[in-house]
Amino acid sequence: MKFYSPQINLYVECLEVSREFYEKLGFEVNFTAEIAGQAVHHELILDGWNLGIATKESAREVHGLSPGKNSGCEIVFWTDDTDAAVQYLVEHGATMLSEPHDFLDDELRVGWVQDPDGNPIQIVSRTKNKR
Repeated sequence: MKFYSPQINLYVECLEVSREFYEKLGFEVNFTAEIAGQAVHHELILDGWNLGIATKESAREVHGLSPGKNSGCEIVFWTDDTDAAVQYLVEHGATMLSEPHDFLDDELRVGWVQDPDGNPIQIVSRTKNKR
């Protein structure tokens, strides 16, 4: 047995709101699952990494799952400007969790936001003085 092509799936309230949010980060839809002509799952790709988003309703009705808010994990995005990236995300529907700040002896600059469904997203960059 072999495992391959890992991805994270997030359960979301509104598939289109979440799709639009992640497209603002540069993701592109590369697969859509439909049930009765209605999209219930998108797979998006960015730099070779897959992110799945699926409706909570379909997870309950089709698979018998009970998805809720999950703050036990986060998605991390590296960028060249944490402050600008966090501001951009807030302007496009994210909620601020932690203002950008330096850490690890000022080697990194990090900030956290939540996507429209409350999933935490860490934005991180190397500081200019440590490049």
